[in-house]
Amino acid sequence: MSSASALALRRGVSGSPLRDPAPVRADADAGVATGTGALLQVDGVSLEYRTAQRVVRATHQVSFDVFEADRFVLLGPSGCGKSTLLKAVAGFIPPVDGEIRLDGRRIVQPGPDRIVVFQEFDQLPPWKTVRQNVMFPLRASGVLGRKEAEERALHYLDKVGLARFADVHPHQLSGGMKQRVAIARALAMQPRVLLMDEPFAALDALTRRRMQEELLALWEEVRFTLLFVTHSIEEALLVGNRIALLSPHPGRMRAEINSHGFDQHSLGGEAFQATAQRIQRLLFEEEQVASS
Repeated sequence: MSSASALALRRGVSGSPLRDPAPVRADADAGVATGTGALLQVDGVSLEYRTAQRVVRATHQVSFDVFEADRFVLLGPSGCGKSTLLKAVAGFIPPVDGEIRLDGRRIVQPGPDRIVVFQEFDQLPPWKTVRQNVMFPLRASGVLGRKEAEERALHYLDKVGLARFADVHPHQLSGGMKQRVAIARALAMQPRVLLMDEPFAALDALTRRRMQEELLALWEEVRFTLLFVTHSIEEALLVGNRIALLSPHPGRMRAEINSHGFDQHSLGGEAFQATAQRIQRLLFEEEQVASS
């Protein structure tokens, strides 16, 4: 996948999703939100976790909606609960208040309709080849038989530019290539929402920028729905078409920013810098004033 194709992206979510030639789950269209209805609803969600000393509130009454083909970014400083929110959407953490709904149904446990790509490079079992890693969740979940799983795995490996590495093992890949395999594995499950928890944070700056471009080029082709966590303002503006700003701990919804007008050409531009500065003020300066 070339950087040039990524630079030519349309940043909005207008238009119909492109049809994917890979096989589709029989239930993929069941309960799809239509019209103005949200695909994913986070409704007054408060989350807590327990330490050895006390119970800590990670988020407080957070609400937002994610629509079909959105690239929705959760942005905030460390400790604001954005990764905890992502885990709650994945079904790993139950809210203490509020609820999370997908296709109008309350999320109570993990499921193949929500797949997570984490930051760590060791997401891939090292004893499996790249092809086997992408096939594994398809086979383990019973979604597809072996032949169909292999066809879909190769289809998505081709989309991330790694088809020729299908038979190598993860230790033979760079960090960026491992993340592309993890993305291919997630998309092969054809989830309703792809969840990404700071997936490029551990990469060097040049590889991180290339991965951002490739993710956007892949979105342009497949039009998946993305919920993306980052603490980088620049990355949020480049990757997202909508950005939810979370206040410092405990995380509360501070504001929502429309960022669909920005792309790689916007970097360093006046509008881009003005929006980045506005986000900086919303996240930090107003919090300091409120607490003084």
